[in-house]
Amino acid sequence: MTRVVVKVGGAVAAGSADVVLGHVEAGSEVVVVHGAGPQISAELARRGIATEFVHGLRVTSPETVAVVRESLVAVGVVLAETLGPSAVPLVGDEIGLRARQLPELGLVGEPIPCRPPAIEQALAAGLIPVVAPIAEGPLNVNADDAASALAIGLGADRIVFVTDVPGVYVEGALADRIEAGQADRMLAEGAFEGGIVPKLLAAVRAAKLGLRAEIGATEVLA
Repeated sequence: MTRVVVKVGGAVAAGSADVVLGHVEAGSEVVVVHGAGPQISAELARRGIATEFVHGLRVTSPETVAVVRESLVAVGVVLAETLGPSAVPLVGDEIGLRARQLPELGLVGEPIPCRPPAIEQALAAGLIPVVAPIAEGPLNVNADDAASALAIGLGADRIVFVTDVPGVYVEGALADRIEAGQADRMLAEGAFEGGIVPKLLAAVRAAKLGLRAEIGATEVLA
């Protein structure tokens, strides 16, 4: 049976059910990893907590990581309800999602490939694990990186990034596919900016390890 990890951004979580359920209906085991970027930013602003990013990662204090966790849990519950009774929300720091702390960013971690038993048990029971990517600590981890690390650790065949853009644009045109080497060169040259950068980095990492990786309509090839 094919195993697929679907990463859903916080901005598109509500509209992602068709993509996730489409993979289930095709006979795949599906693990969902979701973000909550807009929700986290909105809640931090509501509480008057300043937000700072370094290389696309949110500098995270103890106060901030509490908001990150709360927001991720809330999005996961709603997403699981949207997917139906076969979906079960799981919280990363409760199921053994591990990360290496990046002290210069505070309570931020770089996720480590792992195979949490709770995810395997959910899949074996025919369920859809919906994972909030907060690592043990707790540590705030980038959801794209968490999805890639879980896909690698779980031995997935495929990782799909569902986002609010159609895919990867190369020289102004939407690319059907992009090779990992080309993506590496373009990333090093600063050809991409914004949210596509962590997605492309995570997809390249997965593709190099043999997974089929897709960002929207663009396939990333090893």
